[in-house]
Amino acid sequence: MRSEQEMLDLIIKTARSDDRVRAVIMNGSRVNPNAPKDFFQDYDVVYLVTEKESFLADPTWIKVFGELMILQLPDDMSDPPPEGRDGYGYLMQFADGNRIDLGLYPVSKLDHLEDDSLTLALLDKDGILPKYAPPNESGYLPKPPTSKKYFDCTNEFWWCSPYVAKGLWRDEIVYAKHMMDVYVREQLDKMLVWYVGMRSNFLQSPGKMGKYLEKVLEPELWQLLLKTYADGDYEHTWEALLAMGDLFRRIAIPVAEQFGFTYPAGDDERVTTHLRHVRNLPRDAKEMY
Repeated sequence: MRSEQEMLDLIIKTARSDDRVRAVIMNGSRVNPNAPKDFFQDYDVVYLVTEKESFLADPTWIKVFGELMILQLPDDMSDPPPEGRDGYGYLMQFADGNRIDLGLYPVSKLDHLEDDSLTLALLDKDGILPKYAPPNESGYLPKPPTSKKYFDCTNEFWWCSPYVAKGLWRDEIVYAKHMMDVYVREQLDKMLVWYVGMRSNFLQSPGKMGKYLEKVLEPELWQLLLKTYADGDYEHTWEALLAMGDLFRRIAIPVAEQFGFTYPAGDDERVTTHLRHVRNLPRDAKEMY
């Protein structure tokens, strides 16, 4: 496996030798001073180019970066491909274990490039790049919820939970799992972000997709979170659904208290009672109540 220095040298050398590339920046965990370092980290790189059409006309140009295990071209994956996008991306997983996510972005659109607090300039041939602050996580820290966002989250969580119960009672495990692991969990994840942010004065992040939650949650809440993940067993999924409600309640109430919001305790009580009722409904029931 090529070392980090070898990869960075290759990325910069390739850009330096190509007149179409005028500057190079890197984002992501490789420049995050707080991110754990390991060999799985991607190289998130942007080449600022005079034009991208000549690159697209020659698909073989990326061979310079090494032997590919698999390539994805996200901007070509719609049918038809979207029009009007400024950039173009190459997601490259190499046979030696390294990965580069490389974006081409026109120099003429530099002012439109999204701000990213985790940005490091690797090359600037013409002095066109702004003076970036040292890479930091400020752009990735949780932000306090508004009253509406909090209400919408709690409402959606309790609204969607009965769909899971319906699927479980009907023996439709795939439907039930989808409703729980997509719609209900999405709201639980939002509340977890606010809860972690609240506890750290919004100076700490649970990480992308909650990857640092084990480090930032109280052990008891972490163990409860683990119980929200079930296999394909019906009883296990019922237990996971109820654990989701328990965890959601235990983090949503202190968030509400912190910001002066109202937790919908009535919705919680009524829906939780309903879930338990459906769980105990006989298989030959003709009416819900």
